[in-house]
Amino acid sequence: MNQYKTKLDLLETEMAIKFIKDNFERDFSEALNLTRVSAPLMVLPESGLNDYLNGYERPVSFDVLSLKKNVEIVQSLAKWKRMALAKYGFCPESGLYTDMNAIRRDEELDEMHSAYVDQWDWEKIITRDERNFDYLKKTVQKIYSVIRLLSYKVANRYPELAIELPADIFFVSTTELEKLYPTLSRKERENEITKIHKAVFIYQIGWNLADGKPHDGRAADYDDWLLNGDIVLWYDVLNRAFEISSMGIRVDETSIVKQLKERNEEYKISNPFVQGILNNTLPLTIGGGIGQSRLCMYFLKKKHIGEVQSSVWGEEYLKNLAKENIHLL
Repeated sequence: MNQYKTKLDLLETEMAIKFIKDNFERDFSEALNLTRVSAPLMVLPESGLNDYLNGYERPVSFDVLSLKKNVEIVQSLAKWKRMALAKYGFCPESGLYTDMNAIRRDEELDEMHSAYVDQWDWEKIITRDERNFDYLKKTVQKIYSVIRLLSYKVANRYPELAIELPADIFFVSTTELEKLYPTLSRKERENEITKIHKAVFIYQIGWNLADGKPHDGRAADYDDWLLNGDIVLWYDVLNRAFEISSMGIRVDETSIVKQLKERNEEYKISNPFVQGILNNTLPLTIGGGIGQSRLCMYFLKKKHIGEVQSSVWGEEYLKNLAKENIHLL
């Protein structure tokens, strides 16, 4: 087996990372009519604004001396964005995006997962009539068109990094995947369908499938589990499906109650964020996150996410990577 060899050295990689981020951010914000805003690194736990992901990930917390209170590093900005749209006075068909930086202390570290998370978090106001699959599909197609445009720009600047993406992204529900591959694990199903179609949107993630378990974990209080999904690309370098984005139409006053009950999390109903949804003081929205390091890793054909971001790794782990000619930032 040929030893891995990166296409760009460390300095060239840093320059290419900036090229990718600058171009994607500009084209993405134009395609979805989004305005860049500043975002918090930390929130008060009692605000209900932190994202508790699958429910078991522990947020990083510390005390702020002057406040005499503990605060938490955000795990994502899924809820904060929705409140910010209302606060800043955005109108339907417009929205915001921001750089989100988070620490996932319980993440299992590997070539695709780091304790440090960086993504473009985005959120857009929609009308009640737009809370449907057709609107979700059109938004996914817009985002995918920006990803394809970026592939041309990268190939033009770095011919050795050319990637051919299909003209259209393929849509498949988690229920359809289960029927197609009933004996395979969730990740194996994703690998099989993505290897065939190269670019896939896997939708309806959260509710239990026929085997009594969800396709993947989703928090009960931001995505509507019937109107959400992941953008997944096939990645030859690792020979697997490669998730680029998780997104969806957000819960309304009906779906949030159903989903909280499903997770036995009715205690959240009293927090300010959920009350804002129940009382219709928060706008109806669609939103998601697009991994910055993931996108750079994909287009720069890197074998490890640590080649496109600076994080923390064990010494023995780094030594083993070096033997494979993988050198992290």
